[in-house]
Parts: sequence; C-alpha cells; structure tokens
Amino acid sequence: MNIYISFIYLLSAIGFIIGLKYMANPLKSKLGNQVSASAMAIAIIATIYWYITSDTIPNGVLVVALLLFGTFIGKYLSQKYAITQMPELISLFNAFGGLCAMIIGINESLIQDASHFGIVDKLILLLGVVLGAASFTGSIIAYYKLSGKMKLGINSRIYAISTLIFILILPLIHFLQPLQFNFLMLSIAVAALALVYGTLFAIPVGGADMPVLISILNAVTGVATALSGIIFESTIMLLGGILVGSTGILLTMQMCKAMNRSLKTVLIGSIKMANTTSESNVEQNIQSISSPETATLLAFSKNIAIIPGFGMAVAQAQKECFEIQKRLEDNGAKVSYIIHPVAGRMPGHMNVLLAEANIDYKDIVDMEEVNHNMQDFDATIIIGANDVVNPAAEEDENSIIFGMPIIKAYNSKQVIVLKRSMASGYSGAVNTLFDRSNCRLLFGDAKNSLQQILEELKRI
Repeated sequence: MNIYISFIYLLSAIGFIIGLKYMANPLKSKLGNQVSASAMAIAIIATIYWYITSDTIPNGVLVVALLLFGTFIGKYLSQKYAITQMPELISLFNAFGGLCAMIIGINESLIQDASHFGIVDKLILLLGVVLGAASFTGSIIAYYKLSGKMKLGINSRIYAISTLIFILILPLIHFLQPLQFNFLMLSIAVAALALVYGTLFAIPVGGADMPVLISILNAVTGVATALSGIIFESTIMLLGGILVGSTGILLTMQMCKAMNRSLKTVLIGSIKMANTTSESNVEQNIQSISSPETATLLAFSKNIAIIPGFGMAVAQAQKECFEIQKRLEDNGAKVSYIIHPVAGRMPGHMNVLLAEANIDYKDIVDMEEVNHNMQDFDATIIIGANDVVNPAAEEDENSIIFGMPIIKAYNSKQVIVLKRSMASGYSGAVNTLFDRSNCRLLFGDAKNSLQQILEELKRI
C-alpha cells in the first residue's frame, strides 16, 4: 500500500485516540465525537482515493455505493430509535460489525488460495470469523432482550461448551485431511457453529446483567476487526479494532465490578439468571404519597438527592428534573444527582440524558462518592430506578441481585419513589425498599408527577 495512505491511516488512528480522550471529559465529549468522526472520514476518503488511483476503480465505486447505503441505514435507524432505545441501537450496530467481520473472513477463504496461508494465518482468520459470528448472534439476542421482545432465559451453558468443543475440533480435522475438508469448508462450518454459540451464550443472560453482555460483545467485535486488520495488513482496521476491543474490555471489567460478576463467569456464558416465580406473589406494605405532599417535603429539605433510572428515560422527565432543581436551589437547597454505573440499560445512559437537559456535570456524582453519607440527605427522589436501590442486594442471599453494589438510598431521611406501577425492575427482583418506614411511593407517569410537583413548588 502507498506509504502516504498508511501515513494518513496513522493520523486517523491518532484522531481516534484524541477523540476518546476528549470523550472522557463531559465538557469536551461533543468535540471528541466530532474529532473521531472526522478521523474516520479521512480514513474513508483515503481508502477510496487509493482504490481509484490503483487501477481498481470498480472497487472504489463499490466502496462509495456501500458507504451511501450504510449512511442511509444509519440515518434511518438514528431517527427511528429514541434516546431511551439507544442500548438497543448500539446492540444492533454491534451486530452489523460482527457480521461484517464474519463475512470478510469467509470471503477471504473463498477468493484466496488456501495453500498460500500458513497455519498462523489460518488460525487468525478463523478466530476472526468465530468472534465476528458469535458477536453477531449474541448482539441480536441482546437487541431483542433489551427491546422486551424476548424474555427467554434458559441455562444453555452445557450446549454452549459443546459448541465450543466442536469449533476447536474442526480445525484439527482440516489440518489432518486438507483435501477432503478444505479451508473454505472449514471457515463456513466454524462460522455456522459460532452463530449458534453466540445465541447460546446470550440467551441465559438476565436483564440485570445485560450491560455486561453489551460491553463484552463490543469488545469481541473490536478484536474480530483487529484480526481482520492483521490478515489484510490494514493499519486502520488493526488500530481501530484494538481501540474498540481494549476499551470494550476495560468497560466490561468496570461493569463486572458494578454488577458483582466475575469476568471469567461472563466469558464462559454463565451469568446469573433471574428466577422471579417465587417472588411474583410477594405482598408488600407500601405507603403512598401525593404530589402536593412531595412538594411540601422538598420545600422544607436542604440537602436533596435525585436518583434517575430507566423510568426517567422512558418518561423523558430529565428537563422537569432540571426545572425542579433550579426551583429548589433558589430556595437555598442543594440538589445532587446520584448515578449508578449500570443505571438504565447501559453505562452512561443516565449521564447522557441529564446532559441533554443541560444539568451541570458538577451536580452529578457517582454512588461511591456519597454512599457513606446518604443519611445526610433530607430527601431522596428515585425516578424510575429499581434494582440499583434495592436493599435485597445486601440482605437477601436468595435474590437475583444479591451482592450487587447499590445506592444506599434507604439510609436517607425520607425516600420518595416515582413509579408508574408496582412492576418489578429489569432483573425481576422484588424491591424491599418499598417496605421501609421512610419510603413513600408516588404513582403515575414520572414526567406528569414532576410537573405537578413543580407547580406545587411554585405556589409554596
């Protein structure tokens, strides 16, 4: 490849790194996104230019056509899915990335003479195919689970392990009988088995563990892309894949810590599954509260915590939170937003929503920063969060979420939970917070409830 093209790819990779660095800073995250997008645009333009100037104009035209088609799909999906559905969209995009890695590997096996491949080359190519295929079907399962279209959760660990064993055996058959079982046949066979494995790996994962699944699949897709970069000697694919894979692995480790899951458990596809049959009939002694009563409580509170969850995202109530915050601060109160690492459906989901409402980042804190002094809060408002504040994670060894670090909202002087109904959280666990004497439930749509509270605060 032209040395100048390689140099441009290197500059693009540097742009990716700078973009990621900026994204770590909430004030520069938008700039980071723009820098990363510009770096990708430069890499794409360089690729098209290389094709056109190297007497492969049809390939260049094909690349442009596919880019236009992909842009149309991306634009359509971004408009179709709301911010609350962003985790589903990410799973869908990750599925496309895995499918691409699988197709690239099989296509290379088809057009290249396998006799030119060394053993190492073959293993790298096969690994890329396996990871891409598994990521594809795993991401599709994650998409359906996140969107509520699939609630199936069976223990398929033994079948997943059996599939992995077959995937490991097939290359041995090829190396022993290369004529009867050629490399193209091997690539197709392992791809088919990997598609099955991805499904078996994802199906047992319960709703509470879904953030872990998303992050590990993103990492897998990145590794598959990096392997494709090695085969094609593509600098940009290699570096891009390494960045996606490494950041995905780091995020997975953070999610495992937040969910109290070991990385080893996640990798073998044995993640704790929900069993809510025995909990579904549990009766709770709850105390309800009205919007005027809530407004009065807030008006006489000086230190207030707001804990957002997926319910806030569904109701699109973040702007009402900001209006209430301003009103309370005008009255001399201090308002803090406490974020759990896996609040919502994926890491950072709540942060994005709050930033959309122009809530200052200095008012947003992680649970580790305040869990030790939650008793200092006069009132804690929980908006649509459930599992991340459930004391069962600390008290009930039989609970699906036992051992998961939670926000210790129950230590607050008064707790108000905004809920649409008594439905359980994403994990299916019964929330024992609702039984606490200092907890009141305000039923209704979160957006409407907050609007009513705001109107009452204006009258006080």
